[in-house]
Amino acid sequence: MSEPADPPETGERRTEPTGLLLRAIGGLRQLVPAIVAMVLVLRDEGPWLLAAVPLAFVLLGASVFVAWLQWHRLTYRVGTEDIRVESGVLSRAARSVPYERIQDVSLEQGPLARVFGLVEVRFETGAGGKDELKLAYLKAAEGERLREVVRERRDDAAAAAGETEAHAAEPAAEVLFAMAPRRLVTFGLFEFSLAVVAVAAGAVQQFDFLLPFDPWDFDEWQERLAGPGAWLSGLGRTAQIVGGIIAAGSLLLVGFATGLVRTFLRDWGFTLERTAKGFRRRRGLLTRTDVVMPAHRVQALVFGTGILRRRFGWHGLKFVSLAQDAGASSHDVAPFARWHELDPIARAAGFAMPTEDLDWHRAGARYRIDSALLAGLIAGGIALAVLVALSATGAASPLLALIPLAIALPLAAWQWFLWRFERHTLDDAQVYARHGWLATRTDVASRIKLHSAEIAQGPIARRRGYATLHLGLAGGKLAIEGIPLTRARELRTAILRSITAQDFSRIN
Repeated sequence: MSEPADPPETGERRTEPTGLLLRAIGGLRQLVPAIVAMVLVLRDEGPWLLAAVPLAFVLLGASVFVAWLQWHRLTYRVGTEDIRVESGVLSRAARSVPYERIQDVSLEQGPLARVFGLVEVRFETGAGGKDELKLAYLKAAEGERLREVVRERRDDAAAAAGETEAHAAEPAAEVLFAMAPRRLVTFGLFEFSLAVVAVAAGAVQQFDFLLPFDPWDFDEWQERLAGPGAWLSGLGRTAQIVGGIIAAGSLLLVGFATGLVRTFLRDWGFTLERTAKGFRRRRGLLTRTDVVMPAHRVQALVFGTGILRRRFGWHGLKFVSLAQDAGASSHDVAPFARWHELDPIARAAGFAMPTEDLDWHRAGARYRIDSALLAGLIAGGIALAVLVALSATGAASPLLALIPLAIALPLAAWQWFLWRFERHTLDDAQVYARHGWLATRTDVASRIKLHSAEIAQGPIARRRGYATLHLGLAGGKLAIEGIPLTRARELRTAILRSITAQDFSRIN
């Protein structure tokens, strides 16, 4: 039996003074756009531009002073029934959260916080967004101790209400999934991204006044390359093609490098464990996150893959939970794994894996036909508008109006493929919904953990006899589109029967 953590002092306490530097940097970050805008406005005014230097120091001092005031006026108290946080400089605000309302406590460390050994403690209440309670910053050891104290008192409060069993011996943590550096390299290659190129282009556009010429003037580029690039044009078309291939290869290299860097920063040291408190996930190179997801709060699973990942046998798994994961409703628990590696994770959460031998059903054919016809009508309307505009101006050939009509054909084919591959089914415990064709996603939800089942019909759907079934999840959304109305009613009746047969507050 694990020994309870020593409770922190019950009196009012403040966060760590070292965190003042991090708060000041955070406040200064908000002032940087204003300083940059001032420099842009005064860049042609020499004396006025020099005044921006002392003003920047004044703003820095003001940021430090405001951070000190916020730190001095923020106190917290760990009571016997709740945790209380008081904050505010001019007007005071006090927030008290009972332990039974706290779903879990997560710890987050940014790069500077790791240097100083500090953590930001987040209390997950299920409210999401700005309503979540957090303390920034505490010592790492104090954050760990506070998390254990809150968990134990929350469990004691639940036990007093008869919602949990008495404390039993806690088994050792079991590692369900982890990613070694070699796996991260493979993952990063599939995370190809040209975000760096887009950011660089945006920076050039914003700060083009610092460059010796206009980077968006094509004629000026031709003039500058006329001398140095004359030898390349003299080598013939082959050399030009080789140069184009080198440029494209460089772009690909940048995309792969960006994916690798982003993957290593986000998922370095990725580890998922099954503990007595739930699923514990740790990851991050610069910003380290430590999140625990109680197993009974996992409402659904999301299995996903991509166009290329599926061909190489790679898949991802997310938990849809009541708690938040960096603002998102889904928690990455195995972002890059083989299919057989996902099975123990799903079973530990109380779910069964989706298999091909289930009684899968397709959406109604009428729904896909109507979707294809609607896409054709939209393309036809665009083609007609283009034809009228070209005929009136005579700027180009009216044959260009055929381009939107040509696009309508692959859109119609896309609806046919979706009809073939998108499916849904229901068994005694779970709801399954498969979406997409090239990049497939399969949602698996527990019937007793769904909150609602709603049938929606538009004007066309009412006349054609199909509907969309919306299933309520506190942490996300699940919809089965375009199914026959009778089928939607059958599913809704079966799901509502499961929902009403179980008290959700007692699921543990």
